[in-house]
Amino acid sequence: MEIKTRLVMTFKSSDDKKVSISVDNPREDLAESEIKEAMNTIIEKDIFSPNGGSLVQAISAKVVQTDTTDYDLEL
Repeated sequence: MEIKTRLVMTFKSSDDKKVSISVDNPREDLAESEIKEAMNTIIEKDIFSPNGGSLVQAISAKVVQTDTTDYDLEL
C-alpha cells in the first residue's frame, strides 16, 4: 500500500476556464498563508499560460491523498 500526497491549486484563467496545478509531496507543515502567497505569485508573475491564456484568479487549494494497493497477478 502506497499513499501519495499532492497539493492541488485551482485557478480561473482569462478565458474563464478552471485550471489546476498539482505539486507532489508538499511539506506536511505547509500553512494556508504560504499557499495563498504562492498562488498569488503564480498569478502576478504570469508564469503559466494554459491554452494561451493567463491565470487571473485563485479559486481553491486542497491536499489530496491517494491510497494505492498493487496486486501482483500472474495472467
